Amino acid sequence: MDAKSLEKIADALLRSYELDQAERPRLPAREAVVDVLDNIRRILFPGYYAEVRLPEESRRHYIGTWLCELDSELKRIIDLAFAHASQDYDRSSGVAQRLSTGFLEALPDLRDQLRQDAEAALQGDPAAQSVEEIILTYPGFQAITVHRVAHWLNNHGVPFIPRIMSEHAHTITGIDIHPGATIGRRFFIDHGTGVVIGETTEIGDEVKIYQGVTLGAHSVERGLAGSKRHPTLEDKVVIYAGATVLGGKTIVRTGAVVGGNVWLTSSVEAGTTVLETPPTLDFRTRESGEE
Repeated sequence: MDAKSLEKIADALLRSYELDQAERPRLPAREAVVDVLDNIRRILFPGYYAEVRLPEESRRHYIGTWLCELDSELKRIIDLAFAHASQDYDRSSGVAQRLSTGFLEALPDLRDQLRQDAEAALQGDPAAQSVEEIILTYPGFQAITVHRVAHWLNNHGVPFIPRIMSEHAHTITGIDIHPGATIGRRFFIDHGTGVVIGETTEIGDEVKIYQGVTLGAHSVERGLAGSKRHPTLEDKVVIYAGATVLGGKTIVRTGAVVGGNVWLTSSVEAGTTVLETPPTLDFRTRESGEE
């Protein structure tokens, strides 16, 4: 392509850009957010994700160094996100530092929650050999790890970053959890591929869901933003593969079970099992001359 043609294309692109937006502070790069996630995971589970084995005598040094690195980088990307989101944001206000400090203070509780999630997976999956296997290999555990981090940031009003984190988890696991979803302790996603959990979903403790489950909304109209659009699952609920549960007023109460491929838009009482009527199967054999 000649220089004149390239210049013409460049001019057309420049005219289409929102140049006023280009003057705003840039968002943190997706790669920087992923690096922060990797650092958080290393701090939460150093025995699994650290580059080196941590001798007991130097463990405090390593953890202290990683916390300092995380504090600095988390503060930087939070600052960029707020500056991009609002022209009124004062970068000298200390908001980013307070949020970074608060997140670091929350790390022990986040680790405790995730240890409980891993234990729930071990107890809920006969194929699991150990907690180590779950932490290192299970996509459901990876997705819930990212979600618990993103949910904390989302609850504290951090723009952009929680969604970048959740979409990164979606990319690598096939599990789509909105950072606004509230999820209790000892949560287990088995297999996981195709799971969708919407923004206003509320999930209690000791809940287990399988692959292909959708916890969604009746409608995706823009005017419903901010309203309770997604279902509530109380404690000890099980949702089997391929089930779809829709609606902000839909409550699946304690101990209920929703069977595979069920389409559910109304509430379920405690201890109830909801099953789809099995299809009629037509068995044919080659010996009978039928295909």
